[in-house]
Amino acid sequence: MPPNTNDSSIESVSEQFQKLDLKALAREKGAYQVYPKIAYPPLEPFEHHDPGKLADPKKASLYDNAEKIFDLTPSIGTEVHGLQLSQLTDQQKNDLALLAAERGVVFFRNQDLDPYQGVELGKYFGKLHIHNLAGQPEGLPEVISVFYDEQDSQTTKLLESRSADEAWHSDITYENQPAGLTFLKIDTVPGSGNSVGGDTIWASAYDAYDKLSKPMQQFLEGLEAVHTGQVHKDNAQRTGHFIRRDFVDSVHPVVRTNPLTGWKGLFVQPGFTKSIVGLNRKESDVLLKFLFNHIAGGHDFQVRFNWTEDTIAVWDNRSTFHCAIFDYFKSGRRHGWRITPTAERPYYDPNSKSRREDLAERAANAQ
Repeated sequence: MPPNTNDSSIESVSEQFQKLDLKALAREKGAYQVYPKIAYPPLEPFEHHDPGKLADPKKASLYDNAEKIFDLTPSIGTEVHGLQLSQLTDQQKNDLALLAAERGVVFFRNQDLDPYQGVELGKYFGKLHIHNLAGQPEGLPEVISVFYDEQDSQTTKLLESRSADEAWHSDITYENQPAGLTFLKIDTVPGSGNSVGGDTIWASAYDAYDKLSKPMQQFLEGLEAVHTGQVHKDNAQRTGHFIRRDFVDSVHPVVRTNPLTGWKGLFVQPGFTKSIVGLNRKESDVLLKFLFNHIAGGHDFQVRFNWTEDTIAVWDNRSTFHCAIFDYFKSGRRHGWRITPTAERPYYDPNSKSRREDLAERAANAQ
């Protein structure tokens, strides 16, 4: 046997299993993501065991070990300093699930978590979703690559032609059991590293419900809405990318109860909600337009976050909506990756309370 054959074989195997550095790929290669033509079967129902139910109500494992934790607005958004998501204990993961459910979205800056660790972390919170269409890194089907720059003229033209308020959504609500938490790491920001542009806005579904009048709340409770992945079907037709699993329409409650907080939240958004069950088309369109405008205009229950490199956002899709701001195509590229654990089938508990009602009762009982 030639002396170098064995070494070459070992090197070949090593390269095959070498971890991808997505940040370096995005900066050096640009659009690296793949769109494999793999047909997946329909998703099967499963029982979701939410780790947030094991959380300490005081979330001491986070608050006692972080350098600091502070809220960004009164109703939504919390930032945690001094903890690495790659090193969380199980109790800290449990407490994080509850913190995200209460505050909507939690931010961690300067994170070393790589996508391989991200997949393992995500599995702790639920069965990971493999997207029907989105681009992914080679060999990481559970990861969605987030990549946009000025070189993609087709996408730039499409996004700049749309109104920003059309982009509000909660992740994959067209699925029968949609996302619970989402983990999004942004490692490359536009503006030559100066973090100018590419912000994301989140809105509180709890406060969106609380801001409605009592008669409107009562009218919406018990109604159901159809959620569809049509926007992704249209994208597939535009790009020619293969649809790996058929998109389904799902029916979910218009007002949803979060199982960790017991709070009611509005659960419709322009990204995926198509119609209200039982209403005629004109009635449905009028009601949905009102609710979509209510969410987009709810600046008093929104948080706008300016990303810095290697920041991770963790949000609870059951109680938030979010909207990416595409204002940076002339400023450079933006890259990151996303992990999406799925959760229970959405439900409405008529005995659940609103966030405002529950917190008021707690305050009164504490006196």
